Amino acid sequence: MKYTKLSAAAALLASSALVMTACAPGGPAEDNASEDTGSGGSNGEVFTGEAGNKLTVEPADTGKADLGDVETQDGSISYSVGEDEFISYNSMTPETYSTYNSAITERMISTFAYFGTDGEIYQNEEYGTYEKVSDDPLQVKYTINEDAVWSDGTPVTAADYILKWGVENPRIATGEGEDATPLFNAIAQEFGERVPEAPEGETDGKEFTITFAEPYADWPILLDTAQPAHVVAEQSGMGMEAMIEAVKNEDAEALAPAAEFWNTGWNTSPGELPAEEIAPSNGQYKFKSWEPGQSITLEANENYWGTPAATQELVIRFAAADTHVQALQNGDLNVIEPQATVDTLEQLEGLGDQIVIQQDASLTWEHLDFNFMEESIFSDSPELREAFALCVPRQNIVDNLIKPLDPEAVVMNAREVFPFQENYQEVVDASYEGQYDEVDIERSAQLVEESGESNLDVRIGYSSPNPRRSETVAMIKSSCDEAGFNVVDAGHADFFGVVQPQGDWEVALFAWAGSGQISSGRNIYHSEGAQNYGEFANEEVDAAWDTLATSVDPAVHAEQVKVIEKALWDNLFGIPLYAHPGIVAHSADVANVRNTAAQSGAVWNAEQWARVE
Repeated sequence: MKYTKLSAAAALLASSALVMTACAPGGPAEDNASEDTGSGGSNGEVFTGEAGNKLTVEPADTGKADLGDVETQDGSISYSVGEDEFISYNSMTPETYSTYNSAITERMISTFAYFGTDGEIYQNEEYGTYEKVSDDPLQVKYTINEDAVWSDGTPVTAADYILKWGVENPRIATGEGEDATPLFNAIAQEFGERVPEAPEGETDGKEFTITFAEPYADWPILLDTAQPAHVVAEQSGMGMEAMIEAVKNEDAEALAPAAEFWNTGWNTSPGELPAEEIAPSNGQYKFKSWEPGQSITLEANENYWGTPAATQELVIRFAAADTHVQALQNGDLNVIEPQATVDTLEQLEGLGDQIVIQQDASLTWEHLDFNFMEESIFSDSPELREAFALCVPRQNIVDNLIKPLDPEAVVMNAREVFPFQENYQEVVDASYEGQYDEVDIERSAQLVEESGESNLDVRIGYSSPNPRRSETVAMIKSSCDEAGFNVVDAGHADFFGVVQPQGDWEVALFAWAGSGQISSGRNIYHSEGAQNYGEFANEEVDAAWDTLATSVDPAVHAEQVKVIEKALWDNLFGIPLYAHPGIVAHSADVANVRNTAAQSGAVWNAEQWARVE
């Protein structure tokens, strides 16, 4: 499972993708606390949210609650993303950028902004602030908290973000022209592409300003994780002054030692945590210990300048998804996000008062994508795409696989907005005429016959094993085979790593995980998008995404989303199915657990988790 990264949305690659569904978006359960339970806070009082979760302070909004004065409690709280081992302190390379790794590193490295439970962007003011100081050109000024330091005592400064600009700069490259390869193996080059000059500010100062080449819709979240520049300077042997000068000059040859360390120097082996001198923290937690195959334990960072961690230790266990419910019952895990099925929900409900179950909508959605590569029967045949769309039993899929878990679940008719969002119906009304609401086998068969094609094998690829997706394929086969297709279950354990890149599929079945970003979909639907796996190309869609991404005007965003959605329906890029709801279950005595619609998962506010009576 991977995150959305700025303009790169992320596929839920693992078979443990969320299936569960529920009521409202991203954790509003705590917004309507019982009136007779008190306000909570540092005096030890707690109150119960609508979902039954305990809270020490009522959140004022969908962001992190202001806990007031906090004294770190002894003890530990445990959580698991899954069974994958930790692999690097640097989670910003293609090989390390995953939910498994980020669950740990995001507890240790602070950022200027984060997503609230509904995907809204909040400034992390304990770490620093930012403000737009000019529209033309777009300029943003960042101010780091004067007290912000790495756990080794080194101040957090502009140097960390000057290096980050260099790391994400595609012009700092080896080779020439089409053979040029970015020197730093970063997950994205958005910072360097959007901002042509290095951040302006004193290297050892607390303020810096960046100037964009053109407006950018997602400017508030451009700057995410920045690794410690002083560590790279020392470990590469370059020294800070020489390294920063080389970054500003875009000198790839001089930066080779820095890139070598940044790319691999923080990678780990099971059980061997990097020393604090090369992997310091500027978050509420830092490394403590690693039991290979079992867990990593983080401990409260005593040099954190803001609100301290509520609990001394956070244990991240490497546990297979099918063990989470039992581990929760045994107390080996305190917070889980299980692969939800009817059976899983029944098991959780059977645990009674010892746990709390939170169910909320999420910014993750299931869909079928057509393959537009030359070998695919759908590549140049809008008639066959229409025929297939007319035989996919979307309502039956939702009714049989999702509604037993959530009676309010609906078929999703958009891609960039979700059914629980206020503008959903407005966008759907402007872009979709309901032509695929009902299965029409007669019309589908007619289109198949008119196509003149006889070999209509449709391999539906997905990451297996996944019982829910297997059932989805079976339902599609039962319907579409009547129209003349031959649907083939092409589930594969390495679908995304091997099968999908090779194009050995006609339709891909998976989910995208969103976060509240505005222009992330460009990377999926634009002809130049790195995650446009089916090689779809449409000039109208490209132009609309370019207009949207280079505007900071919400009215332009709203207008272009309608254009994009209509063009994707008219050309049948693919077929949306439903939005995934989310589920979190946790020990009843753990307070401040708040489910979120955003991709970071329940661990998003783990530094606020605390044991209560």
